[in-house]
Amino acid sequence: MKKILYILFVFLFTASCSPLLVDPSDKEQNPTEQNNPEEDEDEDNSEDEENPKANQTPDQIRNPDYLYDNNALPSITLTITEENWNQYLTNFDNNPNNSIYIPAQWSYEKDGVVYTRDSVGVRPRGNTSRVRPEGSIGEMHQRNNADWHHAHFGVQFTKYNTGERFFGSDRVILKWLKCDPMYCREIYCYDLFCRFGVWSAPRACYCRLTIQIEGDDKPAYFGIYELVENPRKGWLNNHAKEGHIADKNGNLWKATYGATLSDANASMGVSDDYSQYTYDLKTNKKNGLSAAQQELKDFINGMTPLKSGSEELKQWLEIHMDVDLFLRAYAVSVMVGMWDDYWINSNNYYFYFDSNHRFYFIPFDYDNTLGTDGMGIDPGTHDMLNWGSRGGDRMLMRKVLSISEYEEKYKQYIKQLSENDFSKDNSQARIQQWHTMIQSYVYNDTGEDCYIYDEAAYWGNNYGYKLLSDQNNFFTTKIQSIYW
Repeated sequence: MKKILYILFVFLFTASCSPLLVDPSDKEQNPTEQNNPEEDEDEDNSEDEENPKANQTPDQIRNPDYLYDNNALPSITLTITEENWNQYLTNFDNNPNNSIYIPAQWSYEKDGVVYTRDSVGVRPRGNTSRVRPEGSIGEMHQRNNADWHHAHFGVQFTKYNTGERFFGSDRVILKWLKCDPMYCREIYCYDLFCRFGVWSAPRACYCRLTIQIEGDDKPAYFGIYELVENPRKGWLNNHAKEGHIADKNGNLWKATYGATLSDANASMGVSDDYSQYTYDLKTNKKNGLSAAQQELKDFINGMTPLKSGSEELKQWLEIHMDVDLFLRAYAVSVMVGMWDDYWINSNNYYFYFDSNHRFYFIPFDYDNTLGTDGMGIDPGTHDMLNWGSRGGDRMLMRKVLSISEYEEKYKQYIKQLSENDFSKDNSQARIQQWHTMIQSYVYNDTGEDCYIYDEAAYWGNNYGYKLLSDQNNFFTTKIQSIYW
């Protein structure tokens, strides 16, 4: 009897201490219980461990530069059961703005080496660009006769396997190059941020995306996509290790339309599928929302009464934010003609407060650039010293540029870009190199966006800018608009 009890005890103890890998497809398909959106967007409790499923050193495993490599064209395959794919389509029909994950297998092949994850979370991504990736509303998967569409996808590596980040990233975005017939605009911008020392900008690279629905005779090739870093815990961990931020325990916010950083009474909270806040907290959500809100209010209220151009304001800014990061980010941002940004449209950025309450600016979502415009301004000739209002409610920009030393540095950074990485020759060389790498893989099973040609987005105010042609060249026009 004692022997039996001992064996039973060992069995139970071993089971309780072993990693539990649950196949979500074995669960009853209840998307509300299985995929709580608020839960999905909270911190993931993952540690530094990695599981790359290949022979690599720890430095390679944790190096995000290996993952976001613009000199390579990795192949990514998402393998999804038909049941889970149909659940994805149903979730989209019920609410196109849903954040509900379905499980998938992930395969990443680069330089002949394949890295896999048995279970990752996949969900829709995008704001106005959300698209149903197959068929029409109400239709389920058409085996071997699917009507595929380009769409953005979010992938969370730690959704079902806590602790298994992928080359340092816990989340990535698989982004179709929407309305960019040049297949380069956002890749160019994030690459330029990196080259110019804007370390906070997401990393990004090209990839080839394939989706395999189990039971289909062949997978669906979705073509060339962007693989974009999604600023979350992996981003914090990587930059804390690199010494860019003091720690990874502070408050990370996503700023959406109306985020002027001027109104301490603006909506601040945790967004979900049905409630959207101007400032959307991405970390410390379970227990730290109140403190995070107060920190943001204190930042706005502390800056508000300080006189523009004063020494007191300068000292306050030096203590409470990374000013040089902000100036570098904005020099790049206006050079690439980003209009859907903080300065003009109070939109599309993240920011982080470390535990010392220091502010770091994070540029985000740079697809509508390099000659594309949606605000009625000419992105090639618009005044870069007055890109947005200098006297309006974009208080952070107004206050920073009121300090003459900062404005001069901003102007110097624009000149540096024009003479180096943003020059027409250097820009065209990089774009041509990328085109050579991807052009054989652009044609895809959606039948959409199958060709590369030198135009801006069809929907924007058309100024006829070209990137590779000398005629009406955007880089040339932009550099010629510098008047200092």
